[in-house]
Amino acid sequence: MRVGVPREIKKNEHRVGLTPTAVREYVARGHAVSVETGAGLGAGFTDDDFTRAGATIVADAPTIFANADMIVKVKEPQKVEWEMLREDQILYTYLHLAPDPEQTKGLMASKCAAIAYETVTDARGGLPLLAPMSEVAGRIAVFSAAETLLKHNGGMGLLFCGVPGVAPARVLVLGGGVVGLNAARMAMGLGAEVVVLERSIPRMAYIDEVTNGRVITRYSSIGAIDEEVVKADVVIGAVLVPGAEAPKLIKKAHLKQMKPGSVLVDVAIDQGGCFETSHATTHEDPTYVIDGVVHYCVANMPGAAPRTSSEALNNATLPFGLALADHGLEALRKDPHLARGLNVLKGEITYPAVAEAMGLGWSDPFGVWAKG
Repeated sequence: MRVGVPREIKKNEHRVGLTPTAVREYVARGHAVSVETGAGLGAGFTDDDFTRAGATIVADAPTIFANADMIVKVKEPQKVEWEMLREDQILYTYLHLAPDPEQTKGLMASKCAAIAYETVTDARGGLPLLAPMSEVAGRIAVFSAAETLLKHNGGMGLLFCGVPGVAPARVLVLGGGVVGLNAARMAMGLGAEVVVLERSIPRMAYIDEVTNGRVITRYSSIGAIDEEVVKADVVIGAVLVPGAEAPKLIKKAHLKQMKPGSVLVDVAIDQGGCFETSHATTHEDPTYVIDGVVHYCVANMPGAAPRTSSEALNNATLPFGLALADHGLEALRKDPHLARGLNVLKGEITYPAVAEAMGLGWSDPFGVWAKG
């Protein structure tokens, strides 16, 4: 198969769809890989690195899109990119369609087969291609929160870890999944007092076990949120409803009850955000203030560490990507977990949560939802 890797064009995005190590694996399986010139520079990979791995360097994105059977990216395609997609071409990347109807309609019009990393499942129902970026995002969220708490960055002037005789920051984490656990462990390691709100009792037991009881867990309810948000110096939003828009757990009314200069970090912003007052920001201009509360809502937090993120992402995406390259769309019939990541095929939505969130009809061309 002809596999194409364009340079990412979303603002402040420096990750790359395939690393040279991954390219070498594709080439070893007999596939032809084309990489747009400069695609890996932001992550520390030169054109020569890709050439040595067996890739062909191509001058521009239109040539990549025109000649490839499968496009491998990191972030959702921008308008200029989805307009270059064509029928039966495979797009393999993060999509986050639920809060982005314009992109969804553009992909449907292209009639490509769009497979979203964030909705591919494993045999246990987990999200293996989302997990590595969730790990990175959860950890970066804590670093970003600690920096934002400092006075010159708009925060209350609180040292995250405290000092002897002075209390550290109190961090509230909404959600105990991969993002939430990584955020909680990182915050705990830096000396903060940490509370995690979660609805899965087994997950709370697991968090308690792996943190030796140093992280407080509470069952997530409206009342618990109301109680904890007023105590928090930092709130990290880490909730996920696979394929759907994130629920708005922190309302605008909560902000007036919070400490002036406290910090909200919305890791769920790619799925629309879990704070009512969230809107996407960039690494260049990451924060804004509403009612005295600093909001950090960068839409591609892992993009701040593109080398680590690209390598971690490729470790997870490579097996599925090779299956697609080896078998084409037939791979979806062979692997129902990969087929569950299919969001758009020939102008139809095939992921129920996305379709229902947007009020669109959906189909089940490979029977993966009928099978349960």
